[in-house]
Order: sequence, then structure tokens, then C-alpha cells
Amino acid sequence: MPRKKETLTLSVPPGTKEQLESIARRLGIFWGKSPSPSGLVAAIAQQQFQVGREALSLDEEQVKALRQATKLLIDAGQIKEAETIITLLLNQGDLEAPIRQALLQQQTQPIQAWRDRIDELIKAKQSFRLKYHNSPNQDLEYTVRYAQVRFYEKRFYLQIWCEETADALAENPDLPEVCHNRCLRFERIQDIQPISDVWRGSFDSLKVYLQFKGWLANAYEPKTEDIENIVLGEIRQVVRQVVNPFWLLREIRRYGEDCVIVGPENIRERYRRELRKICKSYDLELP
Repeated sequence: MPRKKETLTLSVPPGTKEQLESIARRLGIFWGKSPSPSGLVAAIAQQQFQVGREALSLDEEQVKALRQATKLLIDAGQIKEAETIITLLLNQGDLEAPIRQALLQQQTQPIQAWRDRIDELIKAKQSFRLKYHNSPNQDLEYTVRYAQVRFYEKRFYLQIWCEETADALAENPDLPEVCHNRCLRFERIQDIQPISDVWRGSFDSLKVYLQFKGWLANAYEPKTEDIENIVLGEIRQVVRQVVNPFWLLREIRRYGEDCVIVGPENIRERYRRELRKICKSYDLELP
């Protein structure tokens, strides 16, 4: 038994019928062999197709690409641009529940607010208490008496000098010289409250002596932390004031045999341990 249909009469400007037929043809909506404007209207009413500003939809690969772009923008300190993309994803993306929840949480994190607030405190030389949630899901508090926003490997971090040292000494007992220094991610900050403690004006640091050989002796680009940079024959000797040895070791690991840590001994030994672990992962025996 044929389904009963309702009749709808439309008054449209000249040429509109042809435009509707063109859209129906493009979307594959036909009556017999001819494109069907009536079928197009019915499909829109049944929400098989979206129109106007709602017409934009994002597939899985596009969502993945935009989420990666958001991370890169946040890392580069372009928070407002990242928030624009997050809003687009939430409004237009066909997102699975975990992804949508993660984006909603990310949207509510006041990253830009923390950055602006910290910039103000640094400019005013104002100490502060900072609550932080680290990657092992621990809630920590730091009494910050000096801070800088620093750029390490494509991301802005908050480098701080803090009173608390127990956790740093437990994790790195061989590096007491820099146990007051921490490197934090802005999106993990939970709260900031100014306090009346004296502003230090500098980080703890240690001098690290490096030698660059081979192609690096000429290709090495000086860093702002370098306090000495001289060429001795075929070797370039650099003395660097290091605040965070973690980033130093990540840097020189890329250079392989063309960069040698000459001193101090605790940094040399730290790098030896890392090299032993790498060799063990590849079943290489060291004497």
C-alpha cells in the first residue's frame, strides 16, 4: 500500500528550482533519473543533511589534526587561538564521549589566566604559593620566590625557584645544587596566591663544561646560558650556567659522540647512567 504524502507548495524566485536540482544531483537525490528538489527538502527536514553554518562537520582525521594543532598552539603560548579551535571541535566535531570530555576539561582550564597572572607577579617581583597537579596525579604546593617563563623544545614552561626540596632530593640525590628549581607546565597549575616572602632574583645553577668536536665545533650555536665559548684547536669548549640538567642532557643526547661533558662529575655520571640504560635496551654489553 503506497504511503500517503503531504503536498507542499513553494513560491521561489526564478532560477531557484534549477539550483535545487543542482544540489540534489550533487547529493545523489533523484526521482527516477532526474534530480529531485522535493527529495532534497525531505532529506533536510529529516536532518540527513545540514545546511548553513551547521553544514560544517569534521571526520575522525580532521578532529585528530585539529587536536594536534591545539596542543602545538598551547605549547607556543598562543592560548586564545587554541581555545578557538577547541570551541570549533566541540560545536562541529562528531566526537566520542572521552574526547569531548577531555576538550571540555581543557576548555575550562584557565591557562591564559595563569600565564597573565604569573607575568604580573614576575614583573612585580612578588613571591607566591602555587598549587600543582603533576603527571603522576599528585597534588603539590610550592612556595615560589623566583620564576621565569622559559621555552624548552617547542613549549613554554614555568621555571621556578621554590622552598620545597624533599621530592627533588629524593628523585635526584646527586644534584643538590639545583634541588630548589622546578620546571612546570601551565595547564597543570591549580591555584596561585601571592605571599610576602622575599623575591630571590635568580635560580640556583651549576657550571657545566662541554666540549664539541667534529662538525659541531664549527656548527654549534651559542645559547644564552653560555658564559664561556672558546675554540681550542679542533675543539670548541663551552661553559654553561645550567638551571635544569634535564634539558641539558636531552640536548646533548642528540649530538652523540661529537659532544662530551667534561665536568662536573655528578653530571658526567648522570649521563653515563642514561647511556648504560640505552645500551641495555639494545642488548649491548659495556665493560
